[in-house]
Amino acid sequence: MNKLLICLSSILLLLVSSSLFIVKEGERGIVLQFGKVLRNNDQKTLVYNPGLHFKIPFLETVKMLDARIHTMDNQADRFVTKEKKDLIVDSYIKWRISDFSRYYLATGNGDIFQAEVLLKRKFSDRLRSEIGCLNVKEIVTDSRGRLTTDVLRSLNKGTVNLTNSSGINVNSMNALGIEVVDVRIKQINLPIEVSEAIYNRMRAEREAVARSQRSRGQEKAEKLRAMADYKVSMILAKAKKEALILRGQGEAEVAKLFSDNLRENSSFYLFVRSLHAYENSFKNQNNLILISSDNKFFQYMNQIISN
Repeated sequence: MNKLLICLSSILLLLVSSSLFIVKEGERGIVLQFGKVLRNNDQKTLVYNPGLHFKIPFLETVKMLDARIHTMDNQADRFVTKEKKDLIVDSYIKWRISDFSRYYLATGNGDIFQAEVLLKRKFSDRLRSEIGCLNVKEIVTDSRGRLTTDVLRSLNKGTVNLTNSSGINVNSMNALGIEVVDVRIKQINLPIEVSEAIYNRMRAEREAVARSQRSRGQEKAEKLRAMADYKVSMILAKAKKEALILRGQGEAEVAKLFSDNLRENSSFYLFVRSLHAYENSFKNQNNLILISSDNKFFQYMNQIISN
């Protein structure tokens, strides 16, 4: 009897534990019956919110799906603008599950990796299409917000009005049970080869400007130097002119003094001039003068000897 009671209790406990399941915060649960998603009378998927719930044991299984917002980083890729110029665009997407049943079926049992593969493919196509309608200036300046908004809207609503029996656009992310919450472009760069070409061109332009500035500076320096030399030469010429005038005036004054003295005392003047002549004549001991002693040149010397 005790063994039967224990056996029944164990079976009951197993049934109860198999009938209960807990949905954690940040998750949603869907119930599968024989591999098919369980729906209510209105043919809507039964989605279980966080908490404790019941299911039919052994007949129904529960699939937990992450209901939080996911961030998917996209690898930087090359895109072509309307001007046929290449850009390297780095971006990311924020998305979440909007229809758990459709998401489960479209991604192969709710595989998040498969979901992001499909999302990346559609996002790349839409971003490529939008960038192809813009030029580089529009992309890198005022149109970046409009670009991401257009991509977000086209991902969620689709581009071509192709609807299935449920009225859902098959080109939209709703067909995968996904809602794109946000699209952001982190960085836009030029390809390496284009960046190097632009850098070299900018460097050449800066070097040309530097050479032009140096040339103008040298030209200005030469003009200033020439002006300074001209002013110096003018000042020196003026100084020399004034010096010559003063010297001429001095010599004229000296000549006048000599002339006045000569008129007043001619004998003294002749005496001084004779002394200068003696000094210049006998300055060098090797000088030899052959002249008569009664010559006027020796008149003052003869007077000294006679005295």
